[in-house]
Amino acid sequence: MNSNEQFFKEEYIPVLKKLKGNEPGQWGVLSPQGMIEHMTDAFANAYGRIILPAQTPESILPKVRAFALSDTPFKENTKNALMSEAPAPLRNQSIDDAILELEHEIKAFMDYYQSSPGSKNLNPFFGEFNYEEWLHLLHKHANHHLKQFNLV
Repeated sequence: MNSNEQFFKEEYIPVLKKLKGNEPGQWGVLSPQGMIEHMTDAFANAYGRIILPAQTPESILPKVRAFALSDTPFKENTKNALMSEAPAPLRNQSIDDAILELEHEIKAFMDYYQSSPGSKNLNPFFGEFNYEEWLHLLHKHANHHLKQFNLV
């Protein structure tokens, strides 16, 4: 098991459970629950349950892909062209329900790639990724939001 896989299997959810739900983010418009639901959607995209249209022109895809697979963190207030300026309505009744939904999505992501090794799925900004590449990007994305809420 690589360190990113171990992070999602053992460390990520316990850290998120420290959130009460009313903490202000250091940047952006997401609430703690909104961030968790956003990460749930990122995992759903990573194994193809949610399919999003490509946003990046082919001509710059190698450059942005290199960034995605690097250890350079996302900047604060990184804009997501697929998100509006206002936060999306929350879909879960509570932050605990949102965390449970995320746990299920992480498991579904890992199960998908275990049963379909070598599969690739499209990230709308960075191109097609395999399991290891998705793990790297999702870890980078998760850390970005953990920093947003002072959890790392």
